[in-house]
Amino acid sequence: MMSGIVDFGRIVMRLIRAVTAVFALLFAVQLAPNARAESEETPTIRVGVLKFGTVNWELDAMTRAGLGRKAGVDVELVAFAGEDASAVALQGGSVDMIVSDWLWVSRLRASGADYTFVPYSTSVGSLMVAGDSPVKTLSDLKGKTIGVAGGPLDKNWLLVQALGKQKYGVDLAAENSIVYGAPPLLTEKARQGELDAVLNFWHYAARLEAEGFRTLVSGTDAAMEMGASGPVASIGWVFREDFAKKHPQAIAAFLAADKATKQRLATSDDAWEALKPLMKAEDEKTFTTLRERYREGIPARPAAEEKADTEKLYRLLAEIGGERLVGPAKELEPGTYYDDGKNGS
Repeated sequence: MMSGIVDFGRIVMRLIRAVTAVFALLFAVQLAPNARAESEETPTIRVGVLKFGTVNWELDAMTRAGLGRKAGVDVELVAFAGEDASAVALQGGSVDMIVSDWLWVSRLRASGADYTFVPYSTSVGSLMVAGDSPVKTLSDLKGKTIGVAGGPLDKNWLLVQALGKQKYGVDLAAENSIVYGAPPLLTEKARQGELDAVLNFWHYAARLEAEGFRTLVSGTDAAMEMGASGPVASIGWVFREDFAKKHPQAIAAFLAADKATKQRLATSDDAWEALKPLMKAEDEKTFTTLRERYREGIPARPAAEEKADTEKLYRLLAEIGGERLVGPAKELEPGTYYDDGKNGS
């Protein structure tokens, strides 16, 4: 009798252990997707930026609104003192992405590198004159003193020169006193009346505009006069094709966050209020001018259209600036514009 009771007890214990094991297995299966999701880290993109560059405005707005995380990417900012340092960091693998121009990308692709470009901003430099200046067209600059930021091979300067020759018959480089220098220095010289005109980067031009200067011609004006059908992004997000192939979701998420941030900055004045400390605007008028010029520079055309215009401008710049500017390639290198599988749009 006792033996039967013991055997029955063992059977019951085995059944309990079996049922417990089944429930444990079912519970584990149910939790498995969540466990996998928690173990998969959000991808990170390291973006090299200039310490005091305007790209920081957008990335700060992106972080404040949590748009990177919402898109599925963590954005890590790595600050550099100058463009050369950020370019070296990208080439050395210390960062995954920087902002640079398509000329640099095309030139490196011609040498065998695999960098590629996504439009970031169409805001470009402008040739500014004082509000009461008698200069009305490029032809009026003959014999004047012109300040130029970016050096003799600056794209905007070359395009403005080409426009001067084609439309006004004036050789700005040969018939004027040209002063090359750093943007802040040239801005101050323009304020003090030491320059008759100054070609400066867009945010310095915007500050002068807020003080009463006016635009004689912008880089975009010159490009469109020379054949572009619309504004062309001079600068863009630059990264390796190989990186994009290995991390397609990270690149897609970052570009989605970039688009969402631009939309926010285009429509929300409140989003800009938080950026005031970064912008270092001298007064409310300067702040407003910087905000509006930034908004004007948000790319609005399909990348495929921009690419077609860029190819035209590249050929023109190759003719004007020669190998010193573009390297050995006479045409924009294939792959300069990033192909995301959506026809570049």
